[in-house]
Amino acid sequence: MRRTGTTRRNALAMTGALAAAAVLPGCGSDADDDTGDAREDATHGAAPARAEKALRAGAARTAAGLLAGYEHVLTAHPATAAALTPMRDAARAHLAAVSSGKAPALGMARSRATGPAAAVRELAAAEREAADAYTALLPEAPGELARLLASVAAACAAHAYLLTELAKETPA
Repeated sequence: MRRTGTTRRNALAMTGALAAAAVLPGCGSDADDDTGDAREDATHGAAPARAEKALRAGAARTAAGLLAGYEHVLTAHPATAAALTPMRDAARAHLAAVSSGKAPALGMARSRATGPAAAVRELAAAEREAADAYTALLPEAPGELARLLASVAAACAAHAYLLTELAKETPA
């Protein structure tokens, strides 16, 4: 097997760094957020709350589809479990983070892949699509949700890269 610069240890370290980057922006002070008028919040709070709920629902559908893809590949190709389990767990954490309450059902993932390498390539494509979907939601998202979506999109992009490299090393 050909050795690349990407190791499992580097992949886990990158995933941990991305998770820390997602958590740290929420550690700031909310002092600037408390300057608004309470009446203004009451009259204008309903529309932004509905918009945020709709954005979260779209992000949750994306995350649920991605998680279903991981579950399908892990079931169909158990030999990929060592490499894919940490990324599947990250996808599960992303689903929990973007869901505004009850997470959507995973549903059935369909794959046309005939072997493990092709299945990993499909997951890489799904991660790229998810990163694009989260990025598309950013302009409409309020501050904290936008930071969360940006972090999840960055993690998806990193996973896409890692999966692309893993597909090169996975036997067909």
